[in-house]
Amino acid sequence: MSTAIGTTTGRAFEVARAEGRAALVGYLPAGYPDVPGSAEALRVMVEAGCDVIEVGLPYSDPVMDGPTIQAAAQQALENGFRTRDVLSTVEAVAATGTPTVVMTYWNPVERYGVERFAADLASAGGAGLITPDLTPDVAPVWTRAADQHGLDKVFLVAPSSTDERIAMTTAACRGFVYATAVMGVTGARTTTSGLAAPLVERAKRLAPSQLPVGVGLGVSTGDQAAEVAAFADGVIVGSAFVRVLLDHADDRAGGLRALAALTAELAEGVRRGEPTPA
Repeated sequence: MSTAIGTTTGRAFEVARAEGRAALVGYLPAGYPDVPGSAEALRVMVEAGCDVIEVGLPYSDPVMDGPTIQAAAQQALENGFRTRDVLSTVEAVAATGTPTVVMTYWNPVERYGVERFAADLASAGGAGLITPDLTPDVAPVWTRAADQHGLDKVFLVAPSSTDERIAMTTAACRGFVYATAVMGVTGARTTTSGLAAPLVERAKRLAPSQLPVGVGLGVSTGDQAAEVAAFADGVIVGSAFVRVLLDHADDRAGGLRALAALTAELAEGVRRGEPTPA
């Protein structure tokens, strides 16, 4: 069985739990508005209160991403983004001491070379990989490479997952498990999903002891973050952060200020959530 203990992202969740709150996990795609700009934006999010950072790897066929993330990723690709750029972005963010994971579709990792990617990610200071379109039962190559290099393996569970599937998936995770509580593509929403709390309860009941459960469901405000933090170990936010940068495409400095303000609001929200004891 895999647990969070001893892993980089796991320690971040432990620190948050010891403080009586959920962790804030923030996502941006590497390469938007450009490679240095994405690293700068992610460092702003760290300074404003993110506990864990997800760096997205832009992909040409993002079937699970909503229009906001697709728009930023497409611009990154049009600007010449390459897979190696995600590694330099990870290195820049991980240097802050904040656990930094890559979120990617599986095809770019296979093209790069699984063992090579794992080695290079570990060398860059990365904590692990989130693989939304890869399930543990078809991931032996990645599992071996991740274990060899001490990387977290973060797989997804969904409201449609059976108890058997959740048990299998969480047993294969290291660091945390990603509970995607909205059926369909990603995107910020005005209300949270009623499917989230039951999914987290099932994941906690079926997962190895102490494995944190992070929830992604389109959170975009501090109040929503507080609502989710009441039952989850981590609140995962992506589209709302990306939207801030898209809305300030012609004002990079203003975009960074707005990004810091949103991060601070969300960080305050997870501290209001009063999560249930482990």
